[in-house]
Amino acid sequence: MSQEKVFRIAVLPGDGIGPEVIAEAVRTLKTVERELDGIAFKLQEYSVGAGTYLKCGNPLPPETLEACRQQDAILLGAMGLPSVRWPNGLEMAPQVDLREQLDLYCGLRPFHLYQAQLSPLKGMERGRIDFLIVRESTEGLFSGRLRPMELDAAEARDHMVISRSGSERLFRSAFRQAMGRRRRLTLVDKANILPSMAYFRGIFREISREFPEVETEALYVDAASLHLIERPADFDVLVTENMFGDILSDLAAGLVGGMGMAPSADIGDDYAVFQPAHGSAPDIAGKGLANPLATLLSTAMMLDWLGHPETRRAAAVVRTAVTEVLAAPRNRTADLGGRLTTAEMGGLVAEAAARMLSSGDGNRPAD
Repeated sequence: MSQEKVFRIAVLPGDGIGPEVIAEAVRTLKTVERELDGIAFKLQEYSVGAGTYLKCGNPLPPETLEACRQQDAILLGAMGLPSVRWPNGLEMAPQVDLREQLDLYCGLRPFHLYQAQLSPLKGMERGRIDFLIVRESTEGLFSGRLRPMELDAAEARDHMVISRSGSERLFRSAFRQAMGRRRRLTLVDKANILPSMAYFRGIFREISREFPEVETEALYVDAASLHLIERPADFDVLVTENMFGDILSDLAAGLVGGMGMAPSADIGDDYAVFQPAHGSAPDIAGKGLANPLATLLSTAMMLDWLGHPETRRAAAVVRTAVTEVLAAPRNRTADLGGRLTTAEMGGLVAEAAARMLSSGDGNRPAD
């Protein structure tokens, strides 16, 4: 019998619906753990978010950040509350602080249409929309967010930072992602207007020479927004700046069923955070209305990233379980037009994943 491998996972439930969706991720991890060979998950919960700020004056306490550095991966629910803001009016964003503190420069935002009925686009078949946005997550237009600003000042300015080192590592990550998919990579920028974006594009062209097997194109961000609606099936991997990636990710989520279907990961050289792309949604917190699928699919991304054959098998099974559950039109949470609660949807996915693993169906690839 192989020696047990223990993966230490920091669990950050956060604010609003965060604890509800994270509870379903924890349930799924514990369920699949029982069916995996030689794998164990040690889950440790830590306090973080706007609620934590109200208790101790810091939304990301130093002890929580240090604890995250000691884990194999970080699983996050949602952070921030619109009513809890810094004196300058900005909402607290400890999830962005985590990206910057842990240097998580590669934001992965996958979009897959699990059921045709979930897309607002006509004529879309299941699986036809299947692309990945790679978002730079440590610089770009977000770089100026912590600069002092007075609300009564005569003007306010934001500062975009595009560095050579940041761009090179981002593009190499995006090309590697494309190599593992359909070998098509689209750069999204605004190089016709912004000098920083022309610089960004120039570095992209340099790095592209290292990956001659990958077909490339470049689109301005406004044109990319149009083409994502008109021809989403044509895209494989898109790579872009921080703010553009933030905006395009929400647009893309709308193509596959909304934010409840949008997983994400922020990955660096040493650490990685996995979280649903949606916010804390305090208006529905505690009502059992939140869709946990984005969190469960983010958990699958974490299982893939951990890199063990058994965790990768579990990741494939979780995605297949989501496909199977959504195949029944009655299996919908409120955001998808149904009546399932958060726990009911999470339970269906966990049960399906456990059944596949115990029956041996877990050996088949994800849909």
